[in-house]
Amino acid sequence: MIGTGAAAAFAPMASAATSVEDQVVALVNKERAGAGCGAVKVDSRLTKAAQEHSADMAKRTYLDHTTPDGVTFAQRISKAGHPSPGAENIAQGYQSAAEVMAGWMKSDGHKANILNCSNKTIGVGLDTNGDYWTQDFGS
Repeated sequence: MIGTGAAAAFAPMASAATSVEDQVVALVNKERAGAGCGAVKVDSRLTKAAQEHSADMAKRTYLDHTTPDGVTFAQRISKAGHPSPGAENIAQGYQSAAEVMAGWMKSDGHKANILNCSNKTIGVGLDTNGDYWTQDFGS
């Protein structure tokens, strides 16, 4: 299942559990290079927003860009401290970075977010309790 929404300090992801998230970023940048876009850089604020959203979706068993409390992806990204929310992709049930990226690239809306050259930064979050994925982009 997938969902899409559209709407600077950079830091590497710190945890050893980020290898799958790093794979998603590498796959995003491979797709962007093929489309003539520059690479997105990981932004710790977007990573925090993405991880927290994935965890919230898993905990409350929903798949949406807007929380059950009415908080939008742009509000979540702004709350995390990023000044310029760009877009968000979400998905559920995929078992690997390659699988979730293939799903997103088969969807026009998700693909447009990934290949939007105005997006310059990214954060990726995964909650393995139900495999909830979030990509947050900043412009």
